Amino acid sequence: MKRPEGFDRVPPPRPKAEASPESATAEPTRAAAGDQAQAERSKTRAATSTATSTTTATRPAEKARPTEAPGPTREAEPADPAFLPARDTSKAEARQRSVAARRLARRARAARRAVERAEVRRFTRRSRHRRATWITAGAVAVVLVGSVTISVFSPLLSLQHIDVEGTSRVDRTAVLKSLDGQIGKPLATVDFTTVKHDLSNFPLIESYVTETRPPHTLVIRITEREPIASVKVGTTFELVDPAGIVISTSPKQPAGVPLVDIKGATVDGTVYRAAAEVLLSLPAQLRATVKTVSASTPNDVTLGLTTGEQVVWGGADSSTQKAQLLTGLIKSHKATNPNQSVEYDVSAPDNGIIRTK
Repeated sequence: MKRPEGFDRVPPPRPKAEASPESATAEPTRAAAGDQAQAERSKTRAATSTATSTTTATRPAEKARPTEAPGPTREAEPADPAFLPARDTSKAEARQRSVAARRLARRARAARRAVERAEVRRFTRRSRHRRATWITAGAVAVVLVGSVTISVFSPLLSLQHIDVEGTSRVDRTAVLKSLDGQIGKPLATVDFTTVKHDLSNFPLIESYVTETRPPHTLVIRITEREPIASVKVGTTFELVDPAGIVISTSPKQPAGVPLVDIKGATVDGTVYRAAAEVLLSLPAQLRATVKTVSASTPNDVTLGLTTGEQVVWGGADSSTQKAQLLTGLIKSHKATNPNQSVEYDVSAPDNGIIRTK
C-alpha cells in the first residue's frame, strides 16, 4: 500500500514568542505536554517503520524511500552495546591459551625454517654436489690407504709357511732353512732380493717362481738343472748341465748321458759350449743314441753313436738343419744297407754325405 506523502513528516517548530509572565507560569505545563506529544510521535514513527519494512520485504523490487529526518526534537538515548559473553579468566584457561600460542609459534618457526632450508638447498645445489664428489673421492682414498696399510703392516697377513716344490736333487730342508729369515714378515714386505740371494747358493737350482697365497703362505716352485753330459776330470766323472754347472760327481761314468771329451779344456770354455749346443739341437730320440762327443775346437765336433757310426758335425752353427739332415741320412741308410758300418758327414747342412768304413 502506497504511503501518503508527508505522513511521517513533523511540522516545523513554531517560533518562540517572547516570554511573558503568563507563559512563564505555563512553561512547565507546555513542557509536559511536549513530552507526551514527543512520545506519541515516536510510537507513530515506529509503527510507520514496521509497515515500511513489511512493504519492502513483500515488494523487493521497489526501492525504499529514504526517511526524512524528524524535526528538532530531544536527543535520543544511545543504543545499548552488543552483548559479549564473559570470558573465562581462570589460570587453567590462561595456561591453555599460552600453550596454544606457543604451539602456533613453534609451527610458524618450523614452517619458516623449512622454507629457508628449501631456499638454501636450491641455491647451494652445485656446491653440495661438488662437496659430495670430494667426500666420495676422499672416502675411496681412505679405504684404499687403509687396505694397503693393513696388507703391508698388519700381522694378520704375515708369512708363516713356505712351501718348496719341484726338488729332487736339491735338499728341500736346506732351502727352507735358508729362507727362515722371511718368516713373520707381512706378505707384501717379503724381501725377494734376499730370497734370490739365498737360493743362488744352490747351484742345482736353474730357476724358480714365487707365489704368495694369502694370508700366510709363500710357495716357491724350483726348476732344477738337468744334466746333459758327463766330463771326466782325473779319475772322477762330473755330471754337468748345458751351462757347465757341475751337478754331481761320481767315480763311475753316469748312465744315460753322453761322455764329452773336450781334450783337456774346461767346462766353462767355448769348446764345451759348442758340444753342449750340438747336443741340445738333437731331438730327444736321436740324443738318446749319442754315446760320446769329442771336440778339440768349437768347429770340429764329432759324435759317436751307440750303433758304432760316427757323425762329423763340424761347428755349432746351423745345428737345427744339421740335426734334420742327420735324421734323414740315418733313415736312408737303414732302408738300403743297415748292416754296413758308415760315417755321416753333416758339416755342410745343405749336402749330407754317407761314407763307408
